[in-house]
Amino acid sequence: MVVSVKVFKKATPNGKVTFYLGRRDFIDHLDYCDPVDGVVVVDPDYLKNRRVFGQLVTTYRYGREEDEVMGVKFSKELILCREQIVPMTNSNMEMTPMQEKLVRKLGSNAHPFTFHFPPSSPSSVTLQQEGDDMGKPLGIEYTIRAYVADTEDDRQHKRSMVSLVIKKLQYAPPTRGQRLPSSLVSKGFTFSNGKISLEVTLDREIYYHGEKVAATVQISNNSKKSVKNIKCFIVQHTEITMVNAQFSKHVAQLETKEGCPITPGANLSKTFYLIPLAANNKDRHGIALDGHLKDEDVNLASSTLVQEGKSTGDACGIVISYSVRIKLNCGTLGGEMQTDVPFKLLQPAPGSVEKKRSNAMKKMKSIEQHRNVKGYYQDDDDNIVFEDFAKMRMNNVNMDD
Repeated sequence: MVVSVKVFKKATPNGKVTFYLGRRDFIDHLDYCDPVDGVVVVDPDYLKNRRVFGQLVTTYRYGREEDEVMGVKFSKELILCREQIVPMTNSNMEMTPMQEKLVRKLGSNAHPFTFHFPPSSPSSVTLQQEGDDMGKPLGIEYTIRAYVADTEDDRQHKRSMVSLVIKKLQYAPPTRGQRLPSSLVSKGFTFSNGKISLEVTLDREIYYHGEKVAATVQISNNSKKSVKNIKCFIVQHTEITMVNAQFSKHVAQLETKEGCPITPGANLSKTFYLIPLAANNKDRHGIALDGHLKDEDVNLASSTLVQEGKSTGDACGIVISYSVRIKLNCGTLGGEMQTDVPFKLLQPAPGSVEKKRSNAMKKMKSIEQHRNVKGYYQDDDDNIVFEDFAKMRMNNVNMDD
C-alpha cells in the first residue's frame, strides 16, 4: 500500500499564481519554530517582467468588527516577514524534501519560498463567537500571501493575489514529568470554632486534549458547619495582552451531593473526573480555540508555554492557562470555600504514543469525510494528493446546509 502525501493548493482568482503548501500547522518548539516552506507556481506569460512577492502576516483582532465605527479599528495587521519569491533573491536557500519533490513535479515555473516566524510570536488562538455573530472572530491569525507587482510596495490587486491561513501551535514536552499539582486551603467561621480543610491533588501536571482530568478531593470538617454539596469546574483563563483584559470561562463542570452533607467531625476523600472538550462548548461566546480553521475539527486553545527562565507575563498575544476549581457549599451562613489547582492542556508531541493514537483517530475521520468531499485529486506517479482550499470550503458549506 502506497502512502499519499497531502499538499494544500490555492490559486489566485485569475488562476495565474498558485500556492502549494505541505502543511498548515507550524510548531513552536520554544527554542525554535518550524519555518513556513512552500512553492509558488506562476504563469511566465502573465508575469511580463514583473515580480512575485511573498509575505507572512499576522492579524490580531481584539474587538468586534461590528463595533468599528467612525474610523476606530479593533485589529492590527503586522507583516512579520517579506521576500521576493520570483525571481528568487535568496540563492543560498536550502529546499526541504517536500519543496524538492514539488519543484520536480511542477516544473520550471515552480519557485520555492521560506518564511520564518519572529522569536516570541504568539500562538494561533481564536475566541469563539456567538451563533448569530457573522463578523471576523477575535484572536490571532497567521496568513501567507503572494502577489504580482512591479515593486514590493505597489498596491496589491485581488485578482493576482493569493493568501492561505496557517496556524502556529505549541506541543507538549516529550515527557510529562512526575510532579502532581496540589492545593491545600482551610476556612474558619465567625462565632464558631474549628475549620474546614480542603486539599485537591491532580494525577498529573500536563494533560492532552480529550483526556480525563482526575482531581482527588480530601475534605476534613473540624468545624461546626456542614458541607452541603461539592462543585467541580475546569476553568479556561484568557488574557488579551493588547488591551490588558482578562476573563475566565468554565469548559467542564459537575455538581454532586454524593457523600454530603459532610457533618462536623466527618471526612471525605473522593476522585472526580472531568473532560474539557471544545465539542461540549460549541457556540459559547469567548471560549478560546486552537486557531480554528473551518474545514477541520478544533481543540480548546492549548496552554501557553514559555522558555525556561521566563514567565507567562512576558508572553504576548492571547495567553491561555487552565485550572481545576473546587467549590464547597457550607450552607447559607457558612458561605462557600474554593481553591484552584493549575495544570497544562496541550497537544501530544510528535512521535509519542498519544500522538500516534490521536493521528489514527483523525485519519479515520478524514477517510470518512473524503468519501463525500471532491475538492482534491490524486496523482499516482508521485503519491501527492493536492487539496484545493476554496473547493473544500464550498463543499463544507454545502454539507452544512
